Amino acid sequence: MRLVRVLYDGDCRYGLANQDTVTLISDEPFAAWEPESLLPLAEARLLAPVTPTKVVCVGLNYKEHIAEMGHDMPAEPVIFLKPSTAVIGPDDSILLPPGAGGVDYEAELGVVIGRRTHRVSPEEAAENILGFTCGNDVTARDLQRRDGQWSRAKGFDTFCPLGPWVETDVSDPCGLMIECYVNGEQRQHAHTSDMLFSPYGLVSFISQVMTLVPGDVILTGTPGGIGRLAEGDSVEVRISGVGSLISSVRSAI
Repeated sequence: MRLVRVLYDGDCRYGLANQDTVTLISDEPFAAWEPESLLPLAEARLLAPVTPTKVVCVGLNYKEHIAEMGHDMPAEPVIFLKPSTAVIGPDDSILLPPGAGGVDYEAELGVVIGRRTHRVSPEEAAENILGFTCGNDVTARDLQRRDGQWSRAKGFDTFCPLGPWVETDVSDPCGLMIECYVNGEQRQHAHTSDMLFSPYGLVSFISQVMTLVPGDVILTGTPGGIGRLAEGDSVEVRISGVGSLISSVRSAI
């Protein structure tokens, strides 16, 4: 299923999307729900597919990205947080903050949590996952280097595009192609099998540290090929079997 969150007739609703239509559902997808009315997809504005209490991000999870950043291979996952206020949906704009310096794209596979998850094993992780989405871990790279830690550089409003939906039918999250395009030009191309730490392993690792709740998102790291964004750019994160997330780029007012 493709679970979406839409703005329709002034109301935010969850639904099930296919190529042309959305079937609205009676409750959040984490609860018991029933199908309700059907509407044309063209009449509904897609929002970020979930409203996470937190976005847990993983740094340095692909060898090529580790090499381009000049870091050593981590012995265990490197995690950090993005605030919920950084989340935007498909076709929303990434805003370049004044004085932030260079801002980079980072295409990533997002894991969407479906139930309360606390200290689970990798083998138990799959039953706690609602599905998968596309994410972009937008980063003010100059600030990241200047600060020596990542909260400011990765926490600006609009620095976490998610969407366009949550794909629940992914048999193997380690069997996906992940790409990033800027203005139609391919900038990143990798396979999720290249991750040092698998999505299921990451759910388990993070759940030993903090409780994950329904709607929380884990961004699983970016492959090599990161680069700068400029005003007027269009950036697309494309993940096979999941979807395509497109964001425009403009300067913040």
